Amino acid sequence: MQTACCKLQTDRMITATKIAELTGHGNPIFSLGLSQKPGILFTGGNDKGVVEWSLKDNSFIKVMFPVKASVYAIYCPKGYPLLFAGLRSGHVLVFNFLEQKITHVLHSHQAPIFDIKSIQRKNELLVASEDGTVSVWSLKDLQKVYTIPVSKDTVRSISISPDEKQVAFGCRDNSIKIYDVEDYSLIKSLHGHTMAVFAVQYAPDGSYLVSGSRDAQIKIWDSITFELIKNIPAHLFAVNHIAFHPSLPYFATASMDKSIKIWGADDFKLYKIISREKGYQSHILSINKLAWNGDQLISVSDDKRVIIWDIQFDA
Repeated sequence: MQTACCKLQTDRMITATKIAELTGHGNPIFSLGLSQKPGILFTGGNDKGVVEWSLKDNSFIKVMFPVKASVYAIYCPKGYPLLFAGLRSGHVLVFNFLEQKITHVLHSHQAPIFDIKSIQRKNELLVASEDGTVSVWSLKDLQKVYTIPVSKDTVRSISISPDEKQVAFGCRDNSIKIYDVEDYSLIKSLHGHTMAVFAVQYAPDGSYLVSGSRDAQIKIWDSITFELIKNIPAHLFAVNHIAFHPSLPYFATASMDKSIKIWGADDFKLYKIISREKGYQSHILSINKLAWNGDQLISVSDDKRVIIWDIQFDA
């Protein structure tokens, strides 16, 4: 446990309003993903299926398909009518929206899948696993093309730079590995966290990378020099996820300490805390993942709930 010492800033007013709570999961929720189709959300966790929700009226639609293991990652790549679900078993299920069924199972890993992302210009899918490798797949034919031996321990998170020239991997060995997207060669290993790196995310302009760790710290790294720009004692417990607002200079962090915090992406100052301690009817257990849907922030938790927040940014 760390002592978070960031002072809450008041020169920018941010208001958070809970507008919906989606219930139905019977177990902790570990993953979420926005569909390629606007207004649709998918969630998964320790239940026996991936769930589809409507964000237009904040309602349950259906269980998309059953799963035999916990779902740790959900990803819907742009330009493809596919949903990828990474399982604790090491399998990746591929659901085809046009055929409305699982058409492929990607099986390259024997250990849990923690993150899935794609590189659009190469039409390639990256799958990160507890086995320390990242498998690379063609999105065109879903055949494996390469395996990146990233770490001797778990690879927990993936972030691809906006120009798709770099990819960052957050690892359980406390490091962040930066690779060249062109040939998947190692560019740099970043060291500074004292515990496993659970989250990495490039800034929308690509100028820096944010990492979040089990050590409760957020670190800001220059994406050209790879120097540490700033260390932030952000939370009391592990930082589970980082999500940048789609258009405004802010990013949100989710933590095992049951809080969501919103930070300035231009000054790295703290502007909002969403937690029960701050008077919000928020989560009562670890918050595992976040997603922005415009100015709505969606959070999922070990408490089995999906909460949708309306975030208003006042100058």
